[in-house]
Amino acid sequence: MTERSLAEWLHHLETLHPSAMDLGLERVSRVADAMQLRQPAVPVITVGGTNGKGSTVAVLESLLSECGYRTGAFTSPHFLRFNERIRVGRQEVADEDIAAAFAAVERARGPVSLTYFEFANLAALWLFRAREVDFVLLEVGLGGRLDSANMVDADVMVITSIDLDHQAWLGDTRAAIAREKAGILRRDRPVVIADPEPPKELLQCAQQTGASPVLRLGHEFSYTQEDSHWHGCIVGVNGARRTLPSLPQGALLPANICAAAQAAALLGIEFSDAALEAALQGAFRVGRRQRLEIAGKHYLLDVAHNPAAINRLLEYIDATPCKGRIIALFSAMKDKPVTDMLAQCGQRFDAWFLGEQPSNPRAMSAEETGSILRAQGHSMISISKNLRQAFRRAQGLMQQEDLLVVFGSFFTVAAVLPQLEKDQGKTGTHE
Repeated sequence: MTERSLAEWLHHLETLHPSAMDLGLERVSRVADAMQLRQPAVPVITVGGTNGKGSTVAVLESLLSECGYRTGAFTSPHFLRFNERIRVGRQEVADEDIAAAFAAVERARGPVSLTYFEFANLAALWLFRAREVDFVLLEVGLGGRLDSANMVDADVMVITSIDLDHQAWLGDTRAAIAREKAGILRRDRPVVIADPEPPKELLQCAQQTGASPVLRLGHEFSYTQEDSHWHGCIVGVNGARRTLPSLPQGALLPANICAAAQAAALLGIEFSDAALEAALQGAFRVGRRQRLEIAGKHYLLDVAHNPAAINRLLEYIDATPCKGRIIALFSAMKDKPVTDMLAQCGQRFDAWFLGEQPSNPRAMSAEETGSILRAQGHSMISISKNLRQAFRRAQGLMQQEDLLVVFGSFFTVAAVLPQLEKDQGKTGTHE
């Protein structure tokens, strides 16, 4: 049989399962058992939560690498290349290696039907074993209890914020969502909770599961704001407290940084202040408060796609004053509380640029989004046939020192990234 290219494999994955999302562990666990992937020979850190999972994984990945360890990280979704989802030693795995991993999963699955995400998760674990990584980092895709990442018993679990998102799948209260997120917990395994005010149901689940120790932000580990800087405090495996160095406010939230540092400490990883500072410099995630400067114009890309994430984005914008106008390029999914998301923004943006996502049936139409904005008192609204055109129109309006904020969904950011990379390549500038 002719070997498939990565593109051919990805097309194959999209046709394998009747539903793009099918929560449950029975099918994927059966294949994982056949491939002997459910009990990796190295420590596993699983990161769940609503917002901040990707950033926490990025800090852990960077910190462990700074300490000389070889990491395997599985995250989702991707923006431009599927390879972004599977990294070894902080580098994206090559097409041919991912194709080989897919072939291994295909041979093992037999008649079992797998979703795109499940197939990718198994391929990542196969690659991590083949590459002999020192640590495996798994970002939970949706929920926790029934997500395929949960087929592996992690050595340390991290749960970031608990907020309303994916209510149709996870429940419409923080309590219900917390119970789903708590599904990654294991008896006698430590959990790091980075939500400063977690629902009591999360703590109840931790107690019922027997997860231990339970380390909570603001209790066992913490951080303190000091104007433009902050410093954190974590505990080691022997219970000794350690103060982290004073760090500047940046794109990464202190809560997620502290959670990553706390998880590393629980694994017995010794790291210097210099190693942590270097790790934060290298803990870059595309589309997460990503800033660019091109020809004197400023861009901020953020995948904020629920009210809590947008609130944090707005706090970041308020903390980093703009000398020019602030312009929005926005598109969101119609199953999100878009009216509330837009209302949160108040009058922070001087103009709104909207565009259709013609190939995405989940997306709210630009016309409907525009109607919501007009009902909320906005008048500077531009509607384009697609996001690429909306982006170019926004650029045409921008002057020196203006800031364009691109947000609302992963798809929104992904639509403009190629154009920004092209523009940046012409100028060679960045922030």
